[in-house]
Parts: sequence; structure tokens; C-alpha cells
Amino acid sequence: MNPIDPRIHQALDGEIARGNLPADLRRAVERLDAAAELLAAAAPAAGLESRVMAGIRRPLPSRARRLVRWLSTPQTVMVRIRPAWSLALAAAVTLLALVPLGDRWGGPMLGEHEGIAQFVGRFPGARSVHVVGSFNDWRTGTIALEGPDHDGVWRGALVLPAGTYEYMFVVDGERWIPDHLAEREVADNFGRENSIVIVRAVRR
Repeated sequence: MNPIDPRIHQALDGEIARGNLPADLRRAVERLDAAAELLAAAAPAAGLESRVMAGIRRPLPSRARRLVRWLSTPQTVMVRIRPAWSLALAAAVTLLALVPLGDRWGGPMLGEHEGIAQFVGRFPGARSVHVVGSFNDWRTGTIALEGPDHDGVWRGALVLPAGTYEYMFVVDGERWIPDHLAEREVADNFGRENSIVIVRAVRR
């Protein structure tokens, strides 16, 4: 497309007299004038104008109608997880995986003033090991320890109120043996030494 001579613009704007233009430029200005007259004489695009004005004047639908229209129209929902949230989510999943299932769902529920007493003893060849003490009135056969590895080590745990307790192991229902790994021992009324366990509250 050839650029329009700026003198044509000046002549159309009345800045210069058309008679001062060369013949070819005067003919171009005359053709442009004729085209402008044809456009002015043509009927206006009433259809487009009326549609635009009708759309402007149309009242907005009510909130209820807009809600119904929004619910009935399929919507696209996109969920974007920021990198920081992704790391936090991964850390939470990892933490849950590391906590033993027993602690989360099957473990003992501790009260505000309760703690856990751990009992461990090594008795090779023993068929059964129980723990008795002031926490169960020294009743035998009620609190059994477990030795699942068959290495002579027996273990058990009790949830007890915070405090100090005396205890002993009963091996095969007959032998009463103190825990030599206990925090300390105390003499009883039968000439024996009872072991001492101190239970500290978990929640403070």
C-alpha cells in the first residue's frame, strides 16, 4: 500500500487550498470527498446500534437467577499448590508415617497425671515372667512380660499414676527376683530387696 501524500490530509482538513495541489492530488481529494458523501447518504446501521443500546438498557438479572445460571453452567476448577505448601504437605505425611501406629490409634491414652513404667529383665530359659508390685497389691500372674525374640530378654510397660512404686519379677510363677537395673532398691518385711520405679507424668 502506497502512503498517502500528507498534502491530501492538509487539503481535507482545509489547511491548504485544493487549487494549489497538483492535478493528481486534486483528483484523489475529489474521490475521497465523493466516498465520504456516499457514506453519509447511506442508511445508518440501525440494527447494530439498536442491539447495543438494548443491551445497555436491559436490567441485570436477579441474584437468584444469576446463581441458578452459574450452577447450571459447567465450571472449570483449577487447584494450584504452591511449592511451600507442597513441602509442608510432604513433611506432614512423612511425620505421620514415622509415628508408630500404636501411638496414633492403638496406644494407651495417658491422663494428665499419668506416665509409663518400663520393665525389662533378662531371664534365659524362663517360661514366663510377671511383674508384681505395690501398683497391683503384689498379685502374681496378672501382669505378664513378653519375650518375643527368645533371647532371654523380657519386656513390658504399664500406664500408672505419677509416683514411686516397689516391684519385683516373678519367674515361672515361683522365683521372686528384684530388678538389679532399677533406679534403687529398698528392703521389704521378708528380708528381700524390692526394686523401685519412679513414674513421672508425661503431660505437664
